[in-house]
Amino acid sequence: MQDFKKLLVWQKTIGLIKIAYQKTVTFPPEERYVLTSQIKRAVISISNNIAEGCGRFTKKDFLHFLQMALGSTNEVENCIIICRELEYLSGESFEDLNGRNT
Repeated sequence: MQDFKKLLVWQKTIGLIKIAYQKTVTFPPEERYVLTSQIKRAVISISNNIAEGCGRFTKKDFLHFLQMALGSTNEVENCIIICRELEYLSGESFEDLNGRNT
């Protein structure tokens, strides 16, 4: 077990959550329950999986939760690409989110 709050990757994820919430406020209202919700759930899932993995007692379990976090990271990246294509995100906002997502 380890303290997830000390992990740089978890700290960066909290930054991604903040910016994702800020950027999705500008999305059209009809996206509130679709892309906006999906992005918010996925970014939170990244940090949740890291935290949950840190609470496990074996390296294998920890790695499993890190893999789940990676899957959520890919989900966020896919969503922000879609948002850019739909022009819900400016080029600058896309780059800001995409840069934090790598």
